[in-house]
Amino acid sequence: MATKAEPLESTTNVVIEPWLVVLLNDDHHTFDDVIIQLVRATGCSTDRAGEIATEVHTEGSAICFTGSRERCELVASILEEIQLRVRLEPA
Repeated sequence: MATKAEPLESTTNVVIEPWLVVLLNDDHHTFDDVIIQLVRATGCSTDRAGEIATEVHTEGSAICFTGSRERCELVASILEEIQLRVRLEPA
């Protein structure tokens, strides 16, 4: 008669809190500069990057990415490569 095997290690649910990358408006970059960098950093479409750039321009800031802290730090560093200003915040 076979016995039920016990798991070798216990599993736990780890909740990873999401973070936000907030892009801030400036007067130094063109819409095209911002759109190209948003596509590079986040992988979003050109249309979506244009929407984000417009929101940043009209509202002063916009959430451009949500994810783990590590991924948000990577996205922020890519945006900062051309001196875009960003802020990281817990969601």
